[in-house]
Amino acid sequence: MKVKISDSAWQSVLSQAQKDAPKESCGYLLGTDAETVTENYPMTNIDDSTEHFSFDVKEQFEAVKYARKNSLVIVGNWHSHPATPSRPSKEDIRLAFDENILYFILSLKDEKPVFNAFKIQNSKVIEKIEIKS
Repeated sequence: MKVKISDSAWQSVLSQAQKDAPKESCGYLLGTDAETVTENYPMTNIDDSTEHFSFDVKEQFEAVKYARKNSLVIVGNWHSHPATPSRPSKEDIRLAFDENILYFILSLKDEKPVFNAFKIQNSKVIEKIEIKS
């Protein structure tokens, strides 16, 4: 499986994460189907933390309503790792409750950002997904 992300969605994710650093940033990635991301839906990290994130429940409902209204699907959620690699932490895996979406992680640890997607099921990373722009 490969996921295609539009340049505008990628730039939106990257600029949001860079602006929020050193705190973790987060959002939903929406698209026309499960393999095509067309936009970033920015979310507030209510934990306001450098090491973890939580979505605001009201914003989650707004994101779902927005997606439905615009005939989009939630491809996955994303968050940044400002100082660690682009791989799910134990907490990320533990909190990956929706097996129907992908989990994207943007690492800002190195000079060049690294963006990966993962399929997580039954508390296990079962696949690393290639992202194409």
